[in-house]
Amino acid sequence: MQSRSRQVIYDAEHWFDGYKQNPDYALSTLQTAATSGAQWLVLCDTNGGTLPQEISTIVGEVKHFLARNGITTPLGIHTHNDCGLAVANTIGAVTAGCTMIQGTINGYGERCGNANLCSLLPVLQLKMGYECVGNDRLSLLTSTAREISEIVNLAPDEHAPFVGLSAFAHKGGVHVSAVERNPQTYEHIAPELVGNERRIVISEQSGLSNVLAKARAFGVELKKEDQACRTILQKMKELEQIGYQFEAAEASFELLMREALGQRPSFFRLQDFQVHCQGEHNGNLTALATVKVVVLNEEKLTAAEGNGPVSALDQALRKALVTFYPAIDRFHLTDYKVRILNSNAGTNAQTRVLIESSNGTDRWTTVGVSSNIIAASSLALVDALEYGLMKKQG
Repeated sequence: MQSRSRQVIYDAEHWFDGYKQNPDYALSTLQTAATSGAQWLVLCDTNGGTLPQEISTIVGEVKHFLARNGITTPLGIHTHNDCGLAVANTIGAVTAGCTMIQGTINGYGERCGNANLCSLLPVLQLKMGYECVGNDRLSLLTSTAREISEIVNLAPDEHAPFVGLSAFAHKGGVHVSAVERNPQTYEHIAPELVGNERRIVISEQSGLSNVLAKARAFGVELKKEDQACRTILQKMKELEQIGYQFEAAEASFELLMREALGQRPSFFRLQDFQVHCQGEHNGNLTALATVKVVVLNEEKLTAAEGNGPVSALDQALRKALVTFYPAIDRFHLTDYKVRILNSNAGTNAQTRVLIESSNGTDRWTTVGVSSNIIAASSLALVDALEYGLMKKQG
């Protein structure tokens, strides 16, 4: 194989479980592979059930065995995440002497997944001093993780270490004030090192510090004494009293902020809409939505069908607007969440709708609240389209 410029990697499947059952036989398989020309010996925790201290101990014993037999073939590690320990097990193996790491971006893999390279790369390089990739490439980690999640059509894990949307998020007013003065008080690394960014979360715990920091993130410079700050904070808290939640819908909050500052562009106005549904007892449903929008002083009446009322409304809005704003053709809904806020009210309950949208590169989330789920959806849909157009406008 060497004559053909290929490397032979011996992936020893189920190796750790096999070693615990019969160590002599497990070690002999490595010896046979090495003497037969394998250039790497990769130890696999295929079932994902081995603990970090076991991994470290066993890798150390393997190193001693190979050295006693004059074998210098390097070791690799391949772990699964069935106990939530794939990253920890990999780090333990590296500490004990493994120099090849097998893993996947975002930890995708069978069952509970494989070792997550999005955690391993920054830990090994930034925490342990190993040079895995260039710093310029490490700074692409977050964008790579998100792009791959788009390709596989899975929503990104917002709470993923290093690359998640919330990995460097700060909510409490005191936290925000502190991190503004010294990021090390609440951040273990600079988010830019992995291509992420600091995120100031707006919620019921927010104070003026959060509003000021969030404004700066949106490119708006405000001062505490500006009346607009208090107007924004007051409006936010009023909306949260009726069920809005801006912690998870930052696009809607930016629109709210820009409206208070007189900076919100007016792309269109949804004048009114109707949704008609026709269903069968077996669960099949068709919906027809009619919308009347005003765009650039022109009134547009459009209808569209969908497999449900929200789908029909979304299609009708897009159909009415795409001629004026072709960029809308690239917008698509990536997630739709409904939360009943006061379940004791039954079917009259207040409903919060969160809509996540994407243009293929960026994602943004908007929110709408109403006692009518269609009305709540329309509020979130309008915000989603307006925010996407605002970002396209730059």
